Amino acid sequence: MSKRLSAHVDIGATPERVWDVLTDLAAYQEWNPFIVRAEGVVGPGRRLTLRMQPVGGRAMTLRPRLVEVAAGRELRWRGRLGLPGLMDAEHTFELQPQPGGTRLVQSETFRGILVPFMAASLDRSTLPAFEAMNEALKSRAEDPARAVARTGAVTDGGTGTGTA
Repeated sequence: MSKRLSAHVDIGATPERVWDVLTDLAAYQEWNPFIVRAEGVVGPGRRLTLRMQPVGGRAMTLRPRLVEVAAGRELRWRGRLGLPGLMDAEHTFELQPQPGGTRLVQSETFRGILVPFMAASLDRSTLPAFEAMNEALKSRAEDPARAVARTGAVTDGGTGTGTA
């Protein structure tokens, strides 16, 4: 059995800006209510360490492997809970250019023998966590004071005084 969750948000920022926020894993603890800690290198085949906090659920640490890294377009990883086939998941962030910004679609497909038993919990805890993360990412990406330069330095949004 499988189950798919999906949530989207329209963001008034370029796909490149959204990508910069999405891939700045070290900053997740500052703004992300769902993935409250993230570590690793964003690159195909690399493994991340993610501390996930579903709404009203138990926090858990997962170590998914990145399977798609297309700058400004898509970030996708696969992970599993316990043994293969118990509950496997593929999580995707798709960045779709829109007039005046980006549509971010966050989705996850779950497969495995535990899915029928976890389906209601996923709807109740995980989907609202996607929505909360999407809104937080939107706020961060649209805030010029939080613009991250390619060097990783935080800028002040263009006044020339710069902050670190």
